[in-house]
Amino acid sequence: MNGSTRFRYAGFAALGLAALLSGCWDSDGATTAAAPANLTCDDSMKTAFKPDTNTVVQLVKAFKKGDQILLSGTATATTPVAAGDICLVKLMIGPGHTGPASAPSTTPGIGIEIWLPTTAAWNKRLHMLGGAGMAGGPQGTLTAVANAPTAVPWDVAGVEGAVAATTDTGHPAGNGSFLMNPDGTINTVGWNEFSERGIREMTVKAKALALAYYGSAAKYTYWHGGSTGGRQGLKQAQLYPQDFDGIIASAPAINWVNFTATQIWPQIVIQRDLGGVPLSSGQWSGVSMAALNACDVVGGQHLGYLLDPSKCTYDPSTDPTVLCAPAGTNLTASCLSPVQAVAVNKMWYGPTTDGSAPPAPTVDTGISGTTLGAKQIWFGWPRGSQINPTTVATGGIQMDQVALFLQDPTWAGTSFTNATGNGANRWKLLSYEELANAISRGRVLEPLFSTISTDNPDLSKFRDRGGKILTQVGTSDQLIPHAGVMNYYNRVAALMGGITELQKFYKLYTIPGMGHFPANGTVNLAVNPPLYPESLNYQALTDWVEKGIVPPEKVAISTPVSAANPTSTTGPMCAYPKMPVYSSGDIRSAASYNCQ
Repeated sequence: MNGSTRFRYAGFAALGLAALLSGCWDSDGATTAAAPANLTCDDSMKTAFKPDTNTVVQLVKAFKKGDQILLSGTATATTPVAAGDICLVKLMIGPGHTGPASAPSTTPGIGIEIWLPTTAAWNKRLHMLGGAGMAGGPQGTLTAVANAPTAVPWDVAGVEGAVAATTDTGHPAGNGSFLMNPDGTINTVGWNEFSERGIREMTVKAKALALAYYGSAAKYTYWHGGSTGGRQGLKQAQLYPQDFDGIIASAPAINWVNFTATQIWPQIVIQRDLGGVPLSSGQWSGVSMAALNACDVVGGQHLGYLLDPSKCTYDPSTDPTVLCAPAGTNLTASCLSPVQAVAVNKMWYGPTTDGSAPPAPTVDTGISGTTLGAKQIWFGWPRGSQINPTTVATGGIQMDQVALFLQDPTWAGTSFTNATGNGANRWKLLSYEELANAISRGRVLEPLFSTISTDNPDLSKFRDRGGKILTQVGTSDQLIPHAGVMNYYNRVAALMGGITELQKFYKLYTIPGMGHFPANGTVNLAVNPPLYPESLNYQALTDWVEKGIVPPEKVAISTPVSAANPTSTTGPMCAYPKMPVYSSGDIRSAASYNCQ
């Protein structure tokens, strides 16, 4: 039992009515004062917590410290264990989307999991956790619990002492099929729940549940997400600035229409320029390592990754050591033909309107983060990163998006399903001009996609209410071009009064060598670039919000220690637009660099 008194919110028709009865909601929906009493962590909550007619409590389960976090099946050695006494509440938020039971677009609503620490352990924080990929999950089921990429929700409750929450954004895990209705039309409900409503509902309901459970409102509400979770956080800052005090939006999947086009771009180059024959792993590794070796020299030594890939102007089409004879001097199976070398330059440069050869890298590397080239649709990839043109894809988010933009499922990969037809890999037939047209259609349809690109630079309302944002992105991110994240930041700065003014509430950090979600993002498997742990990321945000400790211009970060890399080294993480510049000393020490 949690608390000595029980109060039932039975029969409340809406959050507004609950507010009137408790006298604890302000004009923007945030809870501000004490509620009359508490809920308890048992089945009584299924009738006692009724914040509105769309919300159903599906499951309430108490876990004692040491209990295995398991709803069904048999525990194994890897089954997680509760670090403290916690309460799991599963909600379903309707009305969902009607249709045939077998259709991916048919759902009962938005599944949400909320993890509550005990009253004594609660630190007065809500710590909301973002999703990844298409952000589906088991939150709407009664048989499994959902983890999160940035923090473990039951540990957030059991160790940190904050209320944690995750959501499936209205659909179970899977590909993008749910975004198309059975008749092939756009599932606007699904797009809306995926783009924004899932997070909004999770936040509002978590605040209401915390108020009812503890009898007092949360003091701070934080968003913690990366990739899709990063996009989700920025969407809330843009649309619902009153909801969060602090937001972590790492490697955010913003610029959705454009960046998904960049993801498919290397595959289109394979089809159009290389006759559908991908590079071998030896060829890709060889040319990528050649790029790293040409650009990673620091203090006379090879660092193994690039401090600032926008300055790397390596061009394989002019490098005889990677070109096959007679154009070059490479006699191994890993050599590139001149056509393949130009194709590699195209992949690195990013999508263009007509697929013509890109400018020389000395003129434009394609990843400036400021302006796009004359024919460039979106920013490309850092040289030496782990994009994978060594296989021909049969599906993926990027192929799904082309089908959704063109409103024809057959353009997608084979995992995409719809009553009007399944994915048939027709994306392979796209010409460069047809890909550009698909992207243009995606932009036109954005209002029906609930503005999924999430690239509105106006954060003035979030700034004015005192909110703080932290974003980190790896400069070898192999999934979301880091230059697109920098471009958004520059656009926000232009609207918010410049970089200096922007950094008073929003800081972007670039991490050399890091890929998508903390890991080595380069093809150099021997390198171990410094990374920034999510725990420190969250600590920096809460210190900024709660203590006024402004994150510095330069942060020393460490390499992960493992059996393969037993000795930790350090490196710099700089607040953009500054980048690390070597001064003197050990090249694997953060003290040897300045941010300039």
